[in-house]
Amino acid sequence: MRLIKLLVSEDTKQSVVDVLETENIDFVVTKDATEHENDVLVEFPLPTQAVGYVIDELRDAGVDDKKYTVIASAETAKTRNYHELEERFVAGVEEDDAVAREEIRAKALDMHRSKLTYYSMTMFSAIVAAAGLLMDSPAVVVGAMVIAPQVGSALIAGVGISLNDRRMIRIGFAQQLFGFGAAILGAFALGLLLQSGQIVTSVLDVSTVSQISKRISPGLLSLLVGLCAGAAGAFGLATALPVSLVGVMIAAALIPAAAAIGIGLAWGLPGVYLGASVLLVANAVAVNVSAFLVLWYLGYRPDSWTENTRETNGGESVAAAETDGHAQYAAAAVALLVLAGIFVGAGGLLVGQIAFDNDVNTAVEDVLEQEQYGELELTSMRAEVGMVRYFGQTPEITVVVMRPADESYPDLASTIRERIRQETGYDVAVAVEFREGQRVGHSVAGQKRVDGRSSSALASVPTPSSPPPASVTRAHSSR
Repeated sequence: MRLIKLLVSEDTKQSVVDVLETENIDFVVTKDATEHENDVLVEFPLPTQAVGYVIDELRDAGVDDKKYTVIASAETAKTRNYHELEERFVAGVEEDDAVAREEIRAKALDMHRSKLTYYSMTMFSAIVAAAGLLMDSPAVVVGAMVIAPQVGSALIAGVGISLNDRRMIRIGFAQQLFGFGAAILGAFALGLLLQSGQIVTSVLDVSTVSQISKRISPGLLSLLVGLCAGAAGAFGLATALPVSLVGVMIAAALIPAAAAIGIGLAWGLPGVYLGASVLLVANAVAVNVSAFLVLWYLGYRPDSWTENTRETNGGESVAAAETDGHAQYAAAAVALLVLAGIFVGAGGLLVGQIAFDNDVNTAVEDVLEQEQYGELELTSMRAEVGMVRYFGQTPEITVVVMRPADESYPDLASTIRERIRQETGYDVAVAVEFREGQRVGHSVAGQKRVDGRSSSALASVPTPSSPPPASVTRAHSSR
């Protein structure tokens, strides 16, 4: 619930009263509210969902709400018609969760933090995320997301673009840019510290760590996380829903990727920091663009947009209104062009990586469908970003397969490598990891039967006399 305080002149008071009485809104008028004798203060309670509608009605009636308007939170209201307003705007035919433009701007700016707080918390979250990545601990990575403040800068930028607020655009973009730099720097410093203290050896191939490998091979699903996170954040901000939980999702799309970049730089692995960089840039742009699109879809426009529309409808020159409007929207237009340019660049790299991954998937499937490899089951597969070719390195494809115990497939890596080269036209390095086990039972209509009992999963039992559960064979191209 909101309490609206509106300062109007005596000449405008009747227009305000007419609107409020028409909408059955209870109000109080206080005379001599300021040192100006011709000003009066009008106060009235409203459901949160009705604020935008009523403010627009007052503007249409000629009321200037820029002079002095306060929208404050209130706990409860006992007035004659307030229950009717709740039935109308909260649970009735005009039900709507959207808040007023003024309120969404205030809610976004409330998430703004001082430079010391914002960059310190960003660096702390990146360090914790980097530790979680190196420990291969999803719980620690999620914990880092809780303290990350990225939701504020992302939504401030989205609101700034939709409302054409230059100050908010500048704040949001600057905090994101320097915040990512702080996150990468924090993870990089941690990586160097761990290596210098011999806590983690510098010869460790961090790309083999599960939590890191998931951040260095970006794909469509990774981009989908950023799109949904930004859209959910905008919905939470533009409605009465809480934004705090959505902030964890936005940070999850950004901070682990930034931490992976720092780790890759510390270990000097282009395949790690290049892949994570593509993921970070793509997700950051996706969050900003999806937040803007959702706010635009929900009807949030610059104040000058609606004012120009009313003037044009009133009979003024359409060409003049359009010319003035175009000049006013320069800040939002430039911000959108910058986002579009970055998205095209990062999106092109992402599309290229997705195409490369698809070709690799096809090649691996073709090999495993051959008769001599019929007993193998593909467990997982990861391809490094193709950009490592520009750094004098060969992209590595890691394939994990399950094989029967005591079976050997010495030529599998070289066979897969040759098939990938035929499919993609690129030389690659292939690492095949074997995991051994035994299968008992047969699949019948989606159910597995083991020892006469139905089971929902195959029984994989390692043999006591088998070699270690995982072995690796590699096939490298000549450089």
